[in-house]
Amino acid sequence: MLVDSHCHLDFPDFADDLDGIVARAESAGIGRIVTISTRVKRLDDLLDIAARFPNVYCSVGTHPHHADEEDGIPAEQLIELTKHPKVVALGEAGLDYFYQHGSRAAQERGFRAHIAAARATGLPLVIHTRDADEDCGRILEDEMAKGSFRAVLHCYTGGRELAMKAISLGLSISFTGILTFKKSQALRDLAVELPADRIMVETDAPYLAPGKFRGKRNEPSYVVEVAKVLAQARGVSLDDISRQTTENFFRLFSKTPSA
Repeated sequence: MLVDSHCHLDFPDFADDLDGIVARAESAGIGRIVTISTRVKRLDDLLDIAARFPNVYCSVGTHPHHADEEDGIPAEQLIELTKHPKVVALGEAGLDYFYQHGSRAAQERGFRAHIAAARATGLPLVIHTRDADEDCGRILEDEMAKGSFRAVLHCYTGGRELAMKAISLGLSISFTGILTFKKSQALRDLAVELPADRIMVETDAPYLAPGKFRGKRNEPSYVVEVAKVLAQARGVSLDDISRQTTENFFRLFSKTPSA
């Protein structure tokens, strides 16, 4: 079994094909799908999708692109929303200095509020970080000093320093189809270095289809291609990487039923 720990089934790209997407994922051996929140105010859309499919779960959070739109949502509100049985994580939240659709100050406020909610609930925080390694590392160290929390740096494309800092803080790293791209050798080299118990796979669908499907709409069934390349890079079998990343997922996303 594999898990797609991060996709966006509520995005318009999937509106006319949800049943087929979930069915294809199940046929490909994808046992769980987590559809990730980008706006707290649209959580009901995710909950409607999760209610339709037994193996689909969701998170609640504000993507840094929408940090100004949802600025000021307190940790207490996030905590309350996690009480729904299908909400198994917080986020995605964090810092994105590549697009900077949200102001840096609002992004940081939101990031810290989500960390506080993760700390209070014990649920994992799904972290989005792009072109913000220094500030992300600073905030993670600062917040971890206030009390431990669990998190995964999703769709990792940052530098080695931030990755190793995250590992030293007890966090996990997740890889997408970017790992399969020809120009991603440095990322594959980093994936080889990481401890086996801290790695996961995801699609970030509908974006970032792996090399075999590049240029097409991504979907959860394609997470198999990410796992194949991760296994090849680390010199293990697909069965081994499937077992390891799935165990890692259920350990981190521990609210998600494993059976």
